[in-house]
Amino acid sequence: MLIHKKDQVLEYLEGLNPSQRAAVEQTKGPVMIVAGAGSGKTRVITFRVAHLVRSGVDSFNLLVLTFTNKAAKEMRKRIIELVGPEAKNIWMGTFHSVFAKILRVEAAKIGYPTNFTIYDTDDSKSLLRAILREQQLDDKLYNANFVYNRISSAKNNLISAAEYLKNAQIQSEDTATGRGRLGEIYQIYSQRCFKAGAMDFDDILFKTNVLLREHPDALYKYQNKFKYLMVDEYQDTNYSQYLIVKKLAAINENICVVGDDAQSIYAFRGANIQNILNFEKDYPDLKVFKLEQNYRSTQNIVNVANSIIANNKNQLKKNVFSKNEEGDKIKVARAFSDNEEGKIVAESILQERGVKGLKFNDFAILYRTNAQSRSMEEALRKLNVPYKIYGGLSFYQRKEIKDLISYFRLTFNSNDEEALKRVINYPKRGIGDTSMERIIIAADQHKITPWEVISDAGRFLEQRSATAIGNFAIMIQSFQVVAKNQTAYEAALHIAQHSGLLKDLYTDKSVEGLNRYENIQELLNGIKEFSEREDIEDRGLDIFMQDVALLTNDDNDKNPDADTVSLMTIHSAKGLEFPHVYVVGLEENLFPSQMSINSRADLEEERRLFYVAITRAEKKLTISYATSRYRWGTLTSCEPSRFLDEIDAQFLELEFKNTQKTTDKNPFFDDTLASSKSADTFSKIKPNSGIIRKTTSMLPKAHIPSEGFAPSDISGLQVGMEVEHERFGYGKVINIEGNKSDIKATIFFKELGQKQLLLKFAKLRIVI
Repeated sequence: MLIHKKDQVLEYLEGLNPSQRAAVEQTKGPVMIVAGAGSGKTRVITFRVAHLVRSGVDSFNLLVLTFTNKAAKEMRKRIIELVGPEAKNIWMGTFHSVFAKILRVEAAKIGYPTNFTIYDTDDSKSLLRAILREQQLDDKLYNANFVYNRISSAKNNLISAAEYLKNAQIQSEDTATGRGRLGEIYQIYSQRCFKAGAMDFDDILFKTNVLLREHPDALYKYQNKFKYLMVDEYQDTNYSQYLIVKKLAAINENICVVGDDAQSIYAFRGANIQNILNFEKDYPDLKVFKLEQNYRSTQNIVNVANSIIANNKNQLKKNVFSKNEEGDKIKVARAFSDNEEGKIVAESILQERGVKGLKFNDFAILYRTNAQSRSMEEALRKLNVPYKIYGGLSFYQRKEIKDLISYFRLTFNSNDEEALKRVINYPKRGIGDTSMERIIIAADQHKITPWEVISDAGRFLEQRSATAIGNFAIMIQSFQVVAKNQTAYEAALHIAQHSGLLKDLYTDKSVEGLNRYENIQELLNGIKEFSEREDIEDRGLDIFMQDVALLTNDDNDKNPDADTVSLMTIHSAKGLEFPHVYVVGLEENLFPSQMSINSRADLEEERRLFYVAITRAEKKLTISYATSRYRWGTLTSCEPSRFLDEIDAQFLELEFKNTQKTTDKNPFFDDTLASSKSADTFSKIKPNSGIIRKTTSMLPKAHIPSEGFAPSDISGLQVGMEVEHERFGYGKVINIEGNKSDIKATIFFKELGQKQLLLKFAKLRIVI
């Protein structure tokens, strides 16, 4: 039932604040709603659609576009509660779901059957792999993932295969990289899809643009059908989506877009922030409404987010504020290494939970890259803190990690059949499924293990396959020798290199390939740290594997409602919120990423990503960074992120303490003040004064060993001698104790303070 009486409409809108209500009531003409984080965006969209229906707009004439099916489902449910079953007639859904529905109706116009198939990503890549094999192309240069991403990017920019082949600049770029046949592959792929009556995911928007461009009758039909358009998350639209929306709204111009330029973080997926920044150029009569009250976060969290995003030049200015409690200051924690960072975060979660009676569900750990989850996962597991990885697999469950670990397992237990099956033909070495079946059959016939068959392949298998299988056996046997005679790290690196796994991942230059390569690097970093531990005697790769076996036990509760800490990348966290948030890894070349610091546009997107991370927090926010991280086995000094310098210092609480006093007059070099919670202390520091960089300039950095560093014979080590440790730097021996086989030295290191080391593992160089 439609409601027209003014007093009833007014009562219906009473729950909105003035800005929200104004945006809801403006039903005619072009409208842009700039919705700050936590400002009730979904509520405004829901009420605006309901208000249109209650005001007499035919629900069949409404088109509402979202970016997730979940968002569309939730909105429709709320609208039905407000206006009844009339809401079921609204065209509401994701871009792909709505326009796939239209293409089913109009398919004949563009030469497709109405029951066309939609290929998912795996279908598309499988077809591309078949084409690449048929064309006998080098699968290192023409990797299926890379080719798929290249074609996807072209379609999102409305470049057809024919246009791709005609574009001289594109052809020149492809030729320069040794991939001059990409256009030809794109053309063959498109022809094969068309012949099969299939569209891939990108085709849905690409073909919709073709339909609206080449068939004016279809364009006119849908322009008149959709008299009112609403687009959620407009800052995430790409060129293809932008053109569709613009064409459909061209007659009536009753278009409302909702979004926040400060949360535009998907450029790598084709999103174009200029769509929202330049919206007024397309619609000069545009009415802009700004939702600036944040209902989610404390005042301090909102203030920190504002101080960060203020550094972006390309933005729609708004003054986000909160009327919630002032809240705790934002903690900044510094760790010596990424492993210590994980320990700090895990211990903090346990402490906060215990003191405040919270659930693990109240906590989230956000990071820039998936590889960073390793140190967090290990620290949480050691303290028996349950957690769940969102938007990705647990670090040790990722394919590339399981592949390399399977090589490790096979090295120490050649009868491990599951590990054998996983790696015998990865990377490809001509030992297919048929060969593996013959190995299993031979083992069963002779009542021996598959490994015994493999290690004597010439006896049990036909010559054609015996050579490749025999070479594989020799490789594994060589790994066994290396593992016995080298450190855990040296053995692991040797296996990663000589198995061919590292090379295979390195040649895949797609985003996914780079992530997999980084994950292997992170695993090797963890093994490097393990091999240098001084609190255990046996540090071989086999002992590391025992630890990993415990870590990878599938003992997590599969209940989605289980009480667990949430771990995820910041990209995965968009749209979510948590009472307590930890944003980790705030270091230069990590966050902002190394790839982003060469252009303003990329750097500003990284800053928007940091803004998104901050605004996920409701009650408490902790930011952390490490002063050193392992990169391919080398301990590398890290510089705090420039983003930390951009935070207004009055909202910060610095958690770290210096290990030594200094005469510097800056109060933040004094440990008693560095951890002070006094507002007076912070008032002495000017906003954006670079306090993080200044305080850390005197803090311990990763030691760089002296040239030609080599451990000395420490049999004559005495109290008072000066020594150098490869990791801890220079120090002075202040005590020696213990028996001959278990001598310990207490050393005061200049940068780290006092440490006790077991001399037979310490690897010290005697300086004086």
